[in-house]
Amino acid sequence: MAFLDPARTASVDVIVPCYRYGHFLEECVGSILAQAGVATRAIVIDDASPDGSAEVGAELARRHAAVTFVRHATNKGAIATYNEGIEWAEADYLLLLSADDALVPDTLRFSTQLMDRRPEVGFSFGNCLSLFEDGSLKLVRPLGGGAPSGPQVFGGETFIRRCGATNIVPTPTAVVRTTLQKRLGGYLPELPHSGDMEMWFRLAVHGSVGFTDETQGVYRRHDRNMSQGYDTAGGLPDLQQRKLAIDLFVERQADALANPEGWRAHLYRDLARVAVTRASSVFNTGDLSASWALSSFAATLDPRLRTSLPWLKLGAKRLAGPRGWRLLQGALSSARGKPSARGKAAAGTHPA
Repeated sequence: MAFLDPARTASVDVIVPCYRYGHFLEECVGSILAQAGVATRAIVIDDASPDGSAEVGAELARRHAAVTFVRHATNKGAIATYNEGIEWAEADYLLLLSADDALVPDTLRFSTQLMDRRPEVGFSFGNCLSLFEDGSLKLVRPLGGGAPSGPQVFGGETFIRRCGATNIVPTPTAVVRTTLQKRLGGYLPELPHSGDMEMWFRLAVHGSVGFTDETQGVYRRHDRNMSQGYDTAGGLPDLQQRKLAIDLFVERQADALANPEGWRAHLYRDLARVAVTRASSVFNTGDLSASWALSSFAATLDPRLRTSLPWLKLGAKRLAGPRGWRLLQGALSSARGKPSARGKAAAGTHPA
C-alpha cells in the first residue's frame, strides 16, 4: 500500500452536464466549490437549454475562477455532452455530476484519499441521499445495511459479481481516475439509459474498485429525470437497455476477460431473475401483457429459469387468474391472522 503524502492536495474536475436545469445549477456548482481538502474545478456544459441555464452558467463562471462554462449552439444529447466533459478533464480525478444533483459538503476528499493510497483503484463510490420533491431524504447504501462498515477495496471481478445485472453505483458519488478514464474512452452512444452500468464494469476490468462508506452525493428525484421513460411496461425498456449494456461490455472487453461468454451467461442469469420478479409484481397490478412480456424476456435470457421457484410461483398465479389469486391471498392472510387488503380498507387503513 502506498502512503499518502500529507502535503499533497488532489485535484478533481467535476463535469456538470446541464439541459433545462438552470434552476438547480447554482446549488450544484456551489456544492462543488464548497469541497474541502481537494482542488476542484467545475466544468459546466449547457446542451443548448431553452431555459435560463446559459445565463446562470455564464454568471457562475464570471464570479468564480474555478468554474468553466461551455454552451452548445445546438443540442448534442447527454452522451456526447458527457464525453466532451471527459475530454476537457485534466485533474487527477473526475466526477460526472448532473446539474440537478449535488455533493455533500467535504466528501470528495474521502474518495481522493482512498485512491491516492491505493493506486490500483480505478474508481470509487459511496453512499448517496435521494432527495424527493417534497423535500424528504432517503439514504441509499449501495452495499446494503449488512455490509461491513468503513472503506473497502474490491477486485474488479468481485465488484462485477456483486453488482450482477444491477447498477449499484450512485453516479453523483463515482470518482474516476482521469488517466484510466481517458485510456478506456467515454460513454457509449448506444446506451442512453444504461451507460453508467457498462462504464463501471469496463473500469472494473482494468482496476480495483473503492468504496468509501461515506455519504457523498445527493440524487434529486423528480418528474423530469432522464430515466422516467424507461419505467413503462413494467420496466421492460430498462431491462432491455441493461441487456445491451451486458452485450457491449462482454464483446468490447473480451480481450480483458478470462471467460467472456461465462460472464455473459452469469449476468444474463441475474437479469432474468430480475425480469421474472418484475413479471410477478406487475401481474399483481393486473398488467397481464407486461407480465407476459417480462417473463418471455426472462426465458430468452436463461431458459433454466423455468424450473426456478419464482417462475413456478408466477405460473401458479396465472393458473389462478388475477381474481383467483387475490382471493387466495386474502384467504392466506386470514389464515395467518392478518387482515386482507379489503379488510384493511374497511378498517380505514391503506393496503401495503
